[in-house]
Amino acid sequence: MTMKNIFSKIGAIAATTVAIAAANNPAQAIELNFNWLGDAGYSATGSFSYDETTAPTIISEAGRGATNFLQSLNVSFLDPSKNLLGTYDTVAGGVSQSDFFAFNFDTSTHTLFSSFDIAGGTGIIGEYFFQGTVDDSLFLRQDIDQVSAFRTLDQNSGSIQVSKVPEPASMLGLLAFAGLGVASTLKKKQASC
Repeated sequence: MTMKNIFSKIGAIAATTVAIAAANNPAQAIELNFNWLGDAGYSATGSFSYDETTAPTIISEAGRGATNFLQSLNVSFLDPSKNLLGTYDTVAGGVSQSDFFAFNFDTSTHTLFSSFDIAGGTGIIGEYFFQGTVDDSLFLRQDIDQVSAFRTLDQNSGSIQVSKVPEPASMLGLLAFAGLGVASTLKKKQASC
């Protein structure tokens, strides 16, 4: 196989993969991850998404039903030994599943703030929920009966880390660039033989 063919194949694969990724992940949708670690070692990790072309600087969502801007929000809880306690889709398809849902996000600084209540909230005994005030105090709790009784599993001073998920096209571009490097190395090896 000639070097021209190798470069051509790498280019075609990269172009096809980027086109597929773009079709499946519209450019206006932005996805962010978040992580929380409680003082006793319990943790929460999840992600949320919204349309960055229509979202205001401040996104505030509350309660059950259609959301204003959030398209999705999911969270998983882990115990200190990293065993999965539960996974919840608090917002799916732009609809909140929780009566107690509270979410406030600054799109310009990518920070959560103020009231926060995600996961449980459907009244099922044993479900977990994560609530409190960001930068003040946050609690991981579990419902223990249907009369609003719960037990607190962990808490902290309210710090939640938020990070942007890399866009697939960016990652695929890096892979294509690496492929060109491999092809160049092969060409040099062939020339020295």
